[in-house]
Amino acid sequence: MMRTRPLKVALLGCGVVGSEVARIMTTHADDLTARIGAPVELAGVAVRRPDRVREGIDPALVTTDATALVKRGDIDVVVEVIGGIEPARTLITTAFEHGASVVSANKALLAQDGADLHAVAEQHDKDLYYEAAVAGAIPLIRPLRESLAGDKINRVMGIVNGTTNFILDKMDSTGAGYQEALDEATALGYAEADPTADVEGFDAAAKAAILAGIAFHTRVRLDDVYREGMAEVTAADFASAKEMGCTIKLLAICERAEDGASVTARVHPAMIPLSHPLASVRGAYNAVFVESDAAGQLMFYGPGAGGSPTASAVLGDLVAVCRNRLSGATGPGDSAYAALPVSPMGDVVTRYHISLDVADKPGVLAQVATVFAEHGVSIDTVRQSGKDGEASLVVVTHRASDAALTGTVEALRKLDTVRGVASIMRVEGE
Repeated sequence: MMRTRPLKVALLGCGVVGSEVARIMTTHADDLTARIGAPVELAGVAVRRPDRVREGIDPALVTTDATALVKRGDIDVVVEVIGGIEPARTLITTAFEHGASVVSANKALLAQDGADLHAVAEQHDKDLYYEAAVAGAIPLIRPLRESLAGDKINRVMGIVNGTTNFILDKMDSTGAGYQEALDEATALGYAEADPTADVEGFDAAAKAAILAGIAFHTRVRLDDVYREGMAEVTAADFASAKEMGCTIKLLAICERAEDGASVTARVHPAMIPLSHPLASVRGAYNAVFVESDAAGQLMFYGPGAGGSPTASAVLGDLVAVCRNRLSGATGPGDSAYAALPVSPMGDVVTRYHISLDVADKPGVLAQVATVFAEHGVSIDTVRQSGKDGEASLVVVTHRASDAALTGTVEALRKLDTVRGVASIMRVEGE
């Protein structure tokens, strides 16, 4: 039986995403009512600039007092799309305390304080949903914590930032340098005026923390995620990648150790074979590759940002939370029963591509090979070229720990015949 009293929704933030959420709630009102089992009503919109014209939104709903809005007591669901740590954290906590469930798109806050927010939600028997926080429109959080709840996930590897993927794809397809590709991304609106959060991997690291926590039933905070930006990636790196049948992507990688006793979470540029599904992800799209015991290999692909795609994920969560509200139930909460330790980056084992500038004379290769052997790093292939007394030496290793590779590079820098280390890049996806 359809309930006639509407479920009331408070919207915190009315920017690109928030305005799309409000628009969809209005234009799809009848469909949402049918899917939920009751009407949903936008009961208030908290903004910082109340004088701005917001098409389709009743000015009477607009307020600058977000705290009063979430404290009203008649609000069923709070949708938080303002981002940042504060005041979002306090507003979400206040919403739980005053009887509302919460839908959020706030990756930074969830990566830093997700466990605490889940605890408050559980204390007040309320929902905290955040599908939009990781990969825009791509359904990922719900499959990980519901569809694959009976499986054992071993690895989650993906492209979770559209800006960086656009830049690297442009460098790969056109031969453009990093700055040139970044300038184009900025001109097209893919990159912010200050792109630091994207190109230095902060955005992807927050998403990796959320994904690792859900996949491995372990609390993983932003500080646990190793992060390396992509500003040092060059056209020469792409040329080397092509010679190996690879391309370069900025990857978020969350994986369980082979013995199952620990997990790691990291973000960094990496070469991946052109045969890997992630290699074909172009432009500003996102994709996440999941490996589990029973399901095997799964791929999730689609637009990872933007007003409409992100709003789609928010509305999906809103429908689920409203349904729970009507039935008097709550959905999946925080699952951290495994409590696995997060290993440091030094323990991570992978392959490496190292490019060295060396003297072009006999014995150099033997010296370099000896250093690798002394540090327990096995060499897979070597390619050498040079003239006029200078040469380039490209070494691709078998799998080795990050700590062993770091020691190897430090020793290489001490050789008189090594002029410099041009680049070091991990090789993933094999």
